[in-house]
Order: sequence, then structure tokens, then C-alpha cells
Amino acid sequence: MKKILFAASEGVPFIKTGGLADVVGSLPKYIDKEYFDVRVILPKYTCMKQEMKDKLRYVTNFYLDFNWKSVYVGIFEAQEDGVHYYFIDNEGYFGGFKPYCDDVRFEIEKFAFFSKAVLSVLPVIGFQPDLIHCHDWQTGLIPVYLKERFHDGDFFRNIKSVITIHNLKFQGKWDVKTVQSITGLPPYYFTPDKLEAYKDANLLKGGIVFADAVTTVSNTYAEEIKTPFYGEGLDGLLRARSNSLRGIVNGIDYDAFNPETDPYIARQYNAVNFRKEKVKNKRALQEELGLKQDDKKMMIGLVSRLTDQKGLDLIAYVMDELCQDDIQFVVLGTGEERYENMFRHFDWKYGDKVSANIYYSDPLSHKIYASCDAFLMPSLFEPCGLSQLMALRYGTIPIVRETGGLKDTVEPYNEYENTGTGFSFVNYNAHEMLNTIRYAERIYYDRKREWNKIVDRAMAVDFSWTVSARKYQEMYDWLIG
Repeated sequence: MKKILFAASEGVPFIKTGGLADVVGSLPKYIDKEYFDVRVILPKYTCMKQEMKDKLRYVTNFYLDFNWKSVYVGIFEAQEDGVHYYFIDNEGYFGGFKPYCDDVRFEIEKFAFFSKAVLSVLPVIGFQPDLIHCHDWQTGLIPVYLKERFHDGDFFRNIKSVITIHNLKFQGKWDVKTVQSITGLPPYYFTPDKLEAYKDANLLKGGIVFADAVTTVSNTYAEEIKTPFYGEGLDGLLRARSNSLRGIVNGIDYDAFNPETDPYIARQYNAVNFRKEKVKNKRALQEELGLKQDDKKMMIGLVSRLTDQKGLDLIAYVMDELCQDDIQFVVLGTGEERYENMFRHFDWKYGDKVSANIYYSDPLSHKIYASCDAFLMPSLFEPCGLSQLMALRYGTIPIVRETGGLKDTVEPYNEYENTGTGFSFVNYNAHEMLNTIRYAERIYYDRKREWNKIVDRAMAVDFSWTVSARKYQEMYDWLIG
């Protein structure tokens, strides 16, 4: 039985801010329990929902030398969906009303503590993993500490590590002197071939240099991050590590996102009866959002963080033109103020066509996936993206830019060969996007049978975790041997 420990800063159902939590919460459930004992370790945030806190059981505590003082480390555990979870407790670091804060220096100290604590608790709980699977910069120091102070003891000597990059933009950077003092790592580690990058200490870089393998969340993104445009300053290092770098596309939880059983949607449906039933969701959503009720009107959805990364400047540029078309546009999300206000403005200007919902609601997101005809994702970069996978699952046709995971998961429609599960454009250009949306409109209005065949193919593709889990298992086997 091979033992794997997932270390991450968030995980469903305990704590979630983004897609990382979905991966950490879903993937372990799908790893083959016959061959792998997979456990997960997370911080014990005080902002966790009370019902989740009630599931935690106190194990023990001890004190750890960290940042020139002796620091309390509490250990809790829980069982959820057949997976064993551990939690590291320290209210000084994991208190507060949300998991992360804007004080970068404090975040670096907090996750340096978490990384050291993760390794320190293993002998205490009697779990000796063959491999630690680290996620994003918050756990970047685990592979570094494994090769440094934890390397001498028999317990740690053979533990391998993998780091998964969910989004290369976030790296955990601060000045070398401070990070050296916090982490206690010797100066030897703060050189350009290790943790130092452009005069700063960089925690993600440390993880990439010292981990035994590096993965990211789609094949195309794994290629893209070796180039200066997408590489966020680490492209040289990623090219150097390209033999150990692989892309494995994320899955989604096919139980949680299932149009046949989804409790949030007005009318459940499946791949056989969607032609009759799916439209009833559109009707209900039009009524709920105060849009003109019309079964035949093409409805386009967008569920997203409202940030530059998501290509919203392209939408801003052509939104007036797009609203001249015979469409409806439904937006859900929060983010940068200018984009929130942009969508509010168009909602005010085209009230019968545009519905801007500037908040986040899980039930409404499900309704949008189920009700819309198309789903827009014109990202500047997208390591994997989960929204397009949910849209495919619900037979809502993605219109995407060919980047990262979007390129890997959405096959562009080819009217001559009758293939494809969505529509895509290549260049980061507003009118290229608009032309692609209008091409989709033409198929929707003038060739409805063809459109329904695209829906058939979209609902037939399999992006469940089962497929991705197999690829992770192959990698674990290759590393552990």
C-alpha cells in the first residue's frame, strides 16, 4: 500500500476560496484505495463553517521552534467521504474571518509555519508517507525542508515530493533577509539556482527546484509556462525542469455537477431528453432574473471571478455591439470594481438583455450552467479552468479562447466534419471573440439540429475525476517505484 499525503491551504468541503479547494477535496476520493492510502492535511482555520468544525476531533499538541520562538501546534483529524483529514491548529496564524489576508509578509510567515508543521506532525501521528503532494506556493517550502533539516532522520529520508502549480501568477515572494529569518534556512538556499529570484525569496520557486516532480493542471498550460509570456519570470526554471514537468487536466465532481440529479435547477434533464427539458430551466431563469421570457432567444452565461485574467476587457470592448444581437447575457461573480461596474452599467443600459449578478451564489451558478445555451470564457490565460467542464456537463456550449486548459478540453466545432464540443478563437482580440460568438449564434439560430448534435457531443465527453486520478496514480507509481 503506497501512502500519499496531500498538503494544501484549502480543500472542499472544509474551506474553499477557489478551484484549488475543489481539486484537493475531490481528487483523493477517486484515487484507488486498494493501492493507495491517501490522506489530506490542511490548516484549521477559525473561519471554517461550524458544522465542519464539529466534525474535527482533537488528537494532540506540541511546540515547534519557528521564527526564533517556540510555537504551539495543535493536531485535529476528521473522516470525510472515506478520506482521512488532518488539521494543523494555531489561532495566531489561522484565525481571522477569511483564510487569506492582504498582508503578504504575514502570509509568507503563516505558510512557512504550515510547511514546517506538516513535516513535524508526521512522526507524532504515526503516518509515514511515501510521497507528499504539495499544492501551490503555500506549500512550496515542504520540498525544501524535506531536503534540508528533515533529511537526516530515517523517518524522512525516502519521502518524495510533488508540487502542483494551479496558477503560476501567485508565487509567495518577499525579501530574502526576512524570509531567511522566518524559515531558518541557511544562506546557501537563497541563491539564484534555489529560492532567490530577481532579488527576492520565492516560495513557489523553492518548491519547483526541490520537488521530485512538478505538475500543472493541463497539458497546454505545462507548455505555455515554459515561455516568457506565460512563465511569470520562472519560464527558464520550468524549461530546465521540463523532464519532470507534466500537465494533468483537472476533473470535476460528476456527482455534484449532474443535470439529472441537481437539486438547484428548475427541471432536471439528461443527454436523452435535453431537447425538451433543458429549455424549462431557461424559462425559469428568465423569470427569476427579470429578463424577457423567450424560449428561442440564445442565452449566454458567464460565471467568473471578475479579473483581468478572465478576458473581461475583451467583453467590455464589444459589449455594446454584442447587445445589438438577438441574445441574452447572464453574469455571476465578483472581482475588480471596474468590471463589476461595467456589467452593472450594461445591465442598466440593456435591462431586458443583460442580467449582472455581482455576488457569488452556488445555486445560481448551477442554474446558469443548466439554463444557458452557451458559456463564454475568453481568458487571457487559464491553467485549467473548471467552468467550461461544468458547462459541457450541462450541455451548455463553451465559447473559449484557445489557451491552457480551455484548449485541452473544448474541441472547436467543425461544420464540415460534424465534430466539436464548443467554439474557440486563438488571438487575444475582442473582434475575433465577437466573430466567434456570432458564428455560434448563426449555428444556434439557423442550424438548430447541428447545434443539438454539438450538445450531444458535449454531454458525452468525460471530464470526471476518474480519468485524471488514473494519471496521478501513474505518476505516483513512477516516483515511488
